Amino acid sequence: MVNMDDEELKEITRQRQFTLRLNIFFFATFVLFSVLIVNLAILQFVRGKELAAQEAKIGSMSSKIAPIRGNIYDANGYPIAYSVSTQTLFYRIEPGMKKPHYIELAYRLEDIFKKLDESAAARGVAPVNAVLTAEEIIKRMDVGFDLEGKATKEPSYYAVPRVIKSGLNNEEIAYFMGHRDELPGFEINEESIRKYHDDNDEYIAAQLIGYLRPYNTEQNNKNSPYFGKKTDYLPNEYVGIDGIELMYQNELRGKNGVKSYPVNAEQKIIGKVSIEKPVKGENLFLTIDKNVQLEAQRAIRQNLEYMKSAEARALKFPYLGKNAASGYAVAMEVQTGRVVAMANFPDYDPNIWHGGLSNQQLFDIRFRYANGTIRERYTDVPKGEDHGNHPSSLVPLGSTVKPLTVLIGLNEGIITSRERYYDSGKFSYGRDNSTIRNADETAFGNITAESAIRFSSNTFMGEMIALRLYNKHAGETIKVWDSYMKKFGLGVDTGSGLPYENAGDLYWEKLDETVQSQIVFASFGQMARYTTLQLAQYTTTLANRGKRLKPLLVDSIRDSEGNLVKQFEPEILNEEKFPAEYWNLIQRGMESPVSGFDNFPHTLVRKTGTSQSSIRGSIVDNAVFIGYAPAENPKLAVAVVVPEGGYGRYGAAPIARKIFDAYDQYYGLNK
Repeated sequence: MVNMDDEELKEITRQRQFTLRLNIFFFATFVLFSVLIVNLAILQFVRGKELAAQEAKIGSMSSKIAPIRGNIYDANGYPIAYSVSTQTLFYRIEPGMKKPHYIELAYRLEDIFKKLDESAAARGVAPVNAVLTAEEIIKRMDVGFDLEGKATKEPSYYAVPRVIKSGLNNEEIAYFMGHRDELPGFEINEESIRKYHDDNDEYIAAQLIGYLRPYNTEQNNKNSPYFGKKTDYLPNEYVGIDGIELMYQNELRGKNGVKSYPVNAEQKIIGKVSIEKPVKGENLFLTIDKNVQLEAQRAIRQNLEYMKSAEARALKFPYLGKNAASGYAVAMEVQTGRVVAMANFPDYDPNIWHGGLSNQQLFDIRFRYANGTIRERYTDVPKGEDHGNHPSSLVPLGSTVKPLTVLIGLNEGIITSRERYYDSGKFSYGRDNSTIRNADETAFGNITAESAIRFSSNTFMGEMIALRLYNKHAGETIKVWDSYMKKFGLGVDTGSGLPYENAGDLYWEKLDETVQSQIVFASFGQMARYTTLQLAQYTTTLANRGKRLKPLLVDSIRDSEGNLVKQFEPEILNEEKFPAEYWNLIQRGMESPVSGFDNFPHTLVRKTGTSQSSIRGSIVDNAVFIGYAPAENPKLAVAVVVPEGGYGRYGAAPIARKIFDAYDQYYGLNK
């Protein structure tokens, strides 16, 4: 029999226990909600700013996009240097990856490129570039170590994509686009590559235009214009290193764009990429005319070849320029200062700089890529020969200085236009009776200042002008002489703005000769050495009767839409006043026939020179030419220097004739 009192007691106990558990549950729930609310309050009011900053910090990642470099055109809009678009494979370092992963990626990429090239070869398509090795790939990935895991000295930029390979073909593009998930960190982007135009394998003013090299190579080079400078350039970006490319680096470059990636806390891309487009660089229109420039380059090469020919050696008058291996020419408009040609020989292919040069390639062009018309450049000689056995691009003026020597004599009042001098072919001076001779010791008899220029008399310049100048100024003679040189652009910067321009080699103090001896040799151009551009500026100053013009290399700058940004105008650097009688005398003295100008349809005003250089104890003759035409209304001035070219009338004048003819054909000397 069941006791009802016991059952009731049990039920009451169960209800009490349930109520207790329910209360505990509600209390626990209350505590949990309280903790949650407190934490939310802390997150919102205490750590809100901190967390928001952290979210902003890891919420996006951006990288710069290099702009497309502006183009360089000749005076008529012909492209000389231009940027072309190409598809490039980049690599961006993946955070948290271990060394074995990077090494494995490098080997895998090597295998991919090898197979893609084999596939292309099977279809008869030649590979554009050599197959990259794993060693080269990991170097370009710039992860801070090599295939063996050994640390390298190359810098590592965490967020900047590295160039792995440019100029991808369609098959390579398709492969990497289709295997993005298997190759983390790799991406394909459009990139611009600099191209330098050639005309039948002849490059247009290569040394004037200059070249590009990667910024990350240059910023650590103590000899680079970018060393120690803060810029917003990308490490793999190509920047101007010489010539116009460096001179107008800021204008040509343009402005960076920005690519932004939304990322999570692990810096994995989690959303759509946004792009702020870069601003394309501005375009330059040079004063250089492609046709005149190429004719100048060809004229130098052809004359050097001719001087080595059997025909030249068989002439009654010996060609002393048979050993010449280089030449330089500048053509400058007299009235504007516009440089229409600036030629260096030998030439080279400036496209070789893209992608980096091997040591052998750099060695092969070491005496070719510098601009010898504005600075010293040594002669490029065949393998096995010593360039030190040849003169450099800086040579003395020779007889081309004689018009200025006469002008100095007239202006200093130490000679007159009608004064006569008996030229016996030689004269002696000084306590030790040093002797000065004319070429071949030719005696010209009774001559005046005008005929002294025409006959190129060394004795007149030395005895009638140099010695008298010394008697007038004594210890100040060199200073007085040099002041005249500078007024005509000799021994000073021409103002062209070209980087690395040389003001000349004024080596008076390097010689043991007396001041008297130095000024005698200077009077007929056997002292200081000057550049071809300085000679051209000197010639235009003679043609302009004392107005020294700035050499203009760029006519205008335009933006990528063709809008004019800047127009360059003629600029007079200084103007020297002399009586018209003096200018007329000098011009008449320079109006004489010269080899290579037979049947020239204009009145030529010119002076040739044969300067001498001492090379390891031997004396070699350099051919020099200056001239302008037409005499009645000068339009073009030309200067030519052929180191070791022998007599100027044979080694340099024929080159100048072809330059005048080219300008006459395309512009007209009488217009």
